[in-house]
Amino acid sequence: MPKLYEYFGIIILFHSNEHEPIHVHGRYQDRESKAEIIVKDGKVIDIKIVKTKTKPLKGAQLKDFRIFVKHFADEIVKSWIDYFVLNKQLTPKKVTKRVQ
Repeated sequence: MPKLYEYFGIIILFHSNEHEPIHVHGRYQDRESKAEIIVKDGKVIDIKIVKTKTKPLKGAQLKDFRIFVKHFADEIVKSWIDYFVLNKQLTPKKVTKRVQ
């Protein structure tokens, strides 16, 4: 499971054998949510938070996850292509400043 980011305790990652649509998981303690990134003509047009089989993020962590994915959506899409299409290794980043 390649880890992309750590953001105020939330781990943002891909699962190893992912499927489309492009999406990223956010984990905090025993909770997890998934954000699907909808791309059309090479441009991010929407982000949807969808349910997983585990307890979803809630409160501040869900809000932070949503804002983070919106802010980094283009970079996440690039990482998806790098990892799943081009088979490149990813280096996780720790983001220590709040994003808006």
